[in-house]
Parts: sequence; structure tokens; C-alpha cells
Amino acid sequence: MSTATTAPDRSPDPDHRPRATPSRRPRQRPHRPRNRASTALTVAMALMLAYTLLPLLWLVMSSTKNSDSLFSSFGLWFGHGFSFFHNVHEVLTYDNGIYVRWLGNTVLYAVLGAGGAAALAALGGYGLAKYEFRGKRAVFGAVIGAITVPTTALAVPTYLLYSKIGIVNTPWAVIIPALASPFGLYLMRVYAMEAVPDSLLEAARIDGASELRTFFTISLRLLAPGFVTVLLFTLVATWNNYFLPLIVLNNPQWFPLTVGLSQWNTQTMGPQTGATLDLYPMVITGSLLAIIPLVVAFLLLQRYWQSGLAAGSVKQ
Repeated sequence: MSTATTAPDRSPDPDHRPRATPSRRPRQRPHRPRNRASTALTVAMALMLAYTLLPLLWLVMSSTKNSDSLFSSFGLWFGHGFSFFHNVHEVLTYDNGIYVRWLGNTVLYAVLGAGGAAALAALGGYGLAKYEFRGKRAVFGAVIGAITVPTTALAVPTYLLYSKIGIVNTPWAVIIPALASPFGLYLMRVYAMEAVPDSLLEAARIDGASELRTFFTISLRLLAPGFVTVLLFTLVATWNNYFLPLIVLNNPQWFPLTVGLSQWNTQTMGPQTGATLDLYPMVITGSLLAIIPLVVAFLLLQRYWQSGLAAGSVKQ
């Protein structure tokens, strides 16, 4: 006798349906109003950029014009003809090439003054950051106080002091004041505190290295970004220095570009007098040539400058 086996009924039971798992809806972020502060900041930065670049654009356009088109054409566009190379030739050859002499004087003052100021700031800032000595707080307080004193307020006392010494109307009357940079000293002190680890200095001392050797072989390499930052700041300040050379220098052979171009500008006369305006293109073209070395210096040293500004912003 055979037994028939029946397959189990696998049809779904309507009373026991599987429950559908509820799907999780993504949490919706609350709607935030549009941040208008970024738009205002963008507009402010655009206005600042225009405020900075428009004078430079005017300077470039005006250096391509002659005396006639300088006052008869739109300032932010080219005039009648292209006189840039003629203006450059006139600037470099006027008065037996006095502009080249002024440019050399400016380079001399900037290299010795800015380089010396950066070196002294590196030494002084490193000493204030890594050494303990009596009167350290008083010295640092004097540095902070010196930052608040405007340099123009010291021009007349500097002239009286140098007249007693007998170095007025010499390059040293411009170079020596440029060596003092309280802001550079403060900046190097702050930078050295984070850039040079104390453990590295202790290891160098244990190995028998002297303090000078430790500074020049180890610390100075770590201070390079801050050193270049101070160098750029002091370079711009020395290159654009006007009031102090105007007071302490009388011989045009020792004038920097700022004082020399100002002398040319005072010799020009307005169009209402009917006088010649040949010096106006020379002043403008000379001003354009004067800023080219600064632009080149920033382009060559900007990577050190940017890294120097960012140092210490992230805690290791």
C-alpha cells in the first residue's frame, strides 16, 4: 500500500503577513537663511582690490603717454601714441642719468638697512624667546612701546643727533635708523617661540655645540620663514622712506628715489601757466620703474612669507 505525501502549503497566510520595516527618512537639515555676511565680505574685498589696483593701472597707462595726451585722454586707458620707451629713455638719461644714481642709492639703503634690520631682529627675537636674563620683561616692554612711536616723530631728533656726530648728508644717516625695527624684533620673538623647539636646543648643547653654532646651523634655518617676512616688511619701509632722507640729506647725489622723484615733481608746473610739462611723464614713468624691484622681491620671496605668516596657527 502506497502512502501519498502531500507538499506543505507554502501559500502566505493572510493573517500573518510580514511586517514591512519602516524606511528611515533622511533627516532634513533645518533651513537656514542665506548668509549675507559672505556677500558683504566679498563686496568689501572687491572694493579693496579696486582701491589697490586702480592707481597702479592709472600709473601703467599714464607711463605710455606724452605730455599732451596725459591731460587730454582718459586716465585709465591709452592715449594718442605709445611713448613708454621714450619716457623710459628720458628718465634714465635726464640730468646725466641722475635717476640711475638715485636707484643705486635706494638699493644700497634697502639692502644694508633692511638686511641689517632683519638680522638684528632675528638675533634679538631669538634671544628674547629662548634665553632667561635679568630685565627680560623690561626689554620686551620697551620693544612694545617703541612700536607705538611713529617714525616721523623721531626724524628731527635723529637729525639733531647726527648733526652732532657729523654724519648728516651721508648714507649712514639713512642706513643706521633703518637698522632699528621694533616690530620686526617683536615678530621674530613670537615666531622663535614656536618655530624652535627647546628640546632641539638642549640636544645641540649636549652634543657640545656652542650657542653661536647652534643659532647659525640649527635655529637660523628654522627661523628662515620669519626672517624673510621681516626682511620684506623692512625692505618696503626702507624703499618707501621719504621723510627721514628729506631731512638728513642735502646733496642730490645721495637722494633715494622717493626724494628725487619728489624734487622732479616740484619742478613741474600746471597747465594753466602755459609752461612745459615734460617732467610729468618722467615723474610717472620713474614712479612705475621704482616699484618694479619691490614686485620682483615679493614674487621671489612670497612662499617664505606665506609660510612665515602661517607658522604657529596649527598646534602640533
